[in-house]
Parts: sequence; C-alpha cells; structure tokens
Amino acid sequence: SIASADMDLNQLEAFLTAQTKKQGGITSDQAAVIAKFWKNHRTNIHESLISQSRWDNVLKNMNWRVDLKAQLRHIDQINTPVAIVEMELGKNGQ
Repeated sequence: SIASADMDLNQLEAFLTAQTKKQGGITSDQAAVIAKFWKNHRTNIHESLISQSRWDNVLKNMNWRVDLKAQLRHIDQINTPVAIVEMELGKNGQ
C-alpha cells in the first residue's frame, strides 16, 4: 500500500498509525522500522515499481469506442454503456 501510493512522510505516518491501532495490526516498533526503511529507500522502490509496470516506451496507436446494448434478454441491461479500448505499444524507433 505504501509503495503503490508512493506515500509522502505525512501520509506514511497516518497510514502506520492506523495500522498500529488496527486489531491484529503492526506494533509501534514495526511501524518505526517500516518508516525508517521507506524514508531511506522510497526513491529506489518507486523507480523499481515504475520500471516493472511499464511495458515499453511509446504508445504507438490507441482506438476506443463506447457501445450501448440495445437488445438483451433482461430489460435492466439495455442501454448499459461498455467502453472498449485498444492500445498498441512499441519501442522508440521500432
């Protein structure tokens, strides 16, 4: 949760305080260790998550549309919008 939200120090403190108050949560000592680790390694963790979640460097093409269902067996499903997104990714120069 801390890494995916890229929490700043205020958010981190609030999050860890909530975790210590939660039944079955963490202890104050564990919260202090986590806070110290996050303060020292936040940049490296954030960059690692970004590099792992990025497919390639360039969005080559994107198509999208919104469809409405006009005829179904159940009346409550009619006019339900559905978004369809297609993305083509690639590397620079390829």
